[in-house]
Amino acid sequence: METADLGFPAWTGPTNERIPDEQIIAALGIGIVSYRELPAPEIEAPDVVYRVDTDVITSITLNSRRRLTPSSPGKVTFYIGDRIYRVSNIVMPSYSTQVVWVKWHTPSTPQDIKIRVTASSGSTSETEFIARIESLDENPPPDPQATDTNPRFTMPSLPRNPQKTSASWSVWYAYWVPDYCDEGHDHGDWEYDANYYYASLDGDMELWPDDIVPTASGKLMKSGYGVKETARARLSTNAPSSHYTTAQTGVSYFSEFKYETYWRLLSRRQSGLNSTFQFQANPYSTYNRNVHFSPVWYPDHSDYTVYTRIIDAWTPAGMLSVNVNDSVEIDKSLFDDWYTKRE
Repeated sequence: METADLGFPAWTGPTNERIPDEQIIAALGIGIVSYRELPAPEIEAPDVVYRVDTDVITSITLNSRRRLTPSSPGKVTFYIGDRIYRVSNIVMPSYSTQVVWVKWHTPSTPQDIKIRVTASSGSTSETEFIARIESLDENPPPDPQATDTNPRFTMPSLPRNPQKTSASWSVWYAYWVPDYCDEGHDHGDWEYDANYYYASLDGDMELWPDDIVPTASGKLMKSGYGVKETARARLSTNAPSSHYTTAQTGVSYFSEFKYETYWRLLSRRQSGLNSTFQFQANPYSTYNRNVHFSPVWYPDHSDYTVYTRIIDAWTPAGMLSVNVNDSVEIDKSLFDDWYTKRE
């Protein structure tokens, strides 16, 4: 024992000479291995995060010192989970790059998926990475109560999440330029040009008192009642549909939770280049309304603002997203509607 431990003393005798058997039996037949100084194992961080049951695009950048031609093209293979996706007929000039991608659909349950990439010609720095498939429908707000209070509430600022509203990319193509014809043979060489593509995303949202709020007037309502939302996303692009996905996910955050802690995954009501999102049916609504209930304690004469992120519009140059928000005005509470007029 080099260090005393578990009640056993450390060996203080000689270490460079023979030790009698009785001393070996008494003091040297013990060893303790301690792992207390070892660092905790690291959890492998994902390289990209996708949502469940979503169309996504996974892309890499292919580099090639030699040119790739239609007669000798490149090929990239993506191994995603137990599926194999091949991208063929890749052409590019020598000493150039080309973004290469595959469009696929994520599983319906959260999990981590290993993605591996191989190239028949050229090279890529992204050969293996982890994709985390997450669900955003697992942390909705709790059931609001008429007895809820929050006397120390202060109005939070809107989040400043990054957004990416535009992207551009290009695809090389090659065409044959003949020099001359000799006995039926076409002599010449390949020339290169590129097709250039773009995509842009914009959005807006409207927040209104629910249709059945009895005392609402326009955007003015009492706290404790439900609000309804419509969020819209518009994707503009000149690319073929194999190059992009439209916006597929909307998530709303609320000021009473400081725009964190809880959120609502929205329901997509219209798909395509013009997508719309609304609240899902609220399980705490007596009438199964697609609403979020404003807290009954919310301050009078204040704006109740809902913040929404619209995401999962994928392109070869990454995911597009846009952040939107809107408000209703709060004055008084639903308790002010519950009274009996006595003569």
